[in-house]
Amino acid sequence: MHPTIDPSARLADILRNDLGVKESYRHTPKWVTPGDPIETNGAILKWYLLAPQDEPVPEEIDRLAHAYLAQHPLEAKGLGFVILHRCGSDFYFLIVNTWRGNNEVWETVTYKDGAAMADFALFPRDGMHKPTFCVWELAPVWHEKEAWERFLSSARDETTAQVWMRDLYAGAA
Repeated sequence: MHPTIDPSARLADILRNDLGVKESYRHTPKWVTPGDPIETNGAILKWYLLAPQDEPVPEEIDRLAHAYLAQHPLEAKGLGFVILHRCGSDFYFLIVNTWRGNNEVWETVTYKDGAAMADFALFPRDGMHKPTFCVWELAPVWHEKEAWERFLSSARDETTAQVWMRDLYAGAA
């Protein structure tokens, strides 16, 4: 049995000192746009662009992301999805997700930090407690979770895999 605690004192302390949200942060909407699926050296991946509606991912960044995945062999195998996320004016995450271990989403995260980087590179993930998906990325992730559950409950043959491939999300994140 766990002891009963009054969370109000701890809650106030967290809100004051360790919320993980800067006081200056202002949350704004973003939009998810599906693209054409891609094939890599062992995976077939749905493609999503994620950005503010008035600042979409530039075509040259989209092409660079496609080229990066074509030129760099991935450990990712099987079926999955990519999120190319515009974060701010010129920082991008390229997140490759595949379904492994029956029902787990595995990810490879690369990034490009504006003109300081000519290409995408593996995102450093040191430390024990690591970031995963941001609040906007969860929109296509949730859709893909639902689509994967439909696929898992199907015959899991080529016909149902084609249905899964066409099951895309577009809309608010």
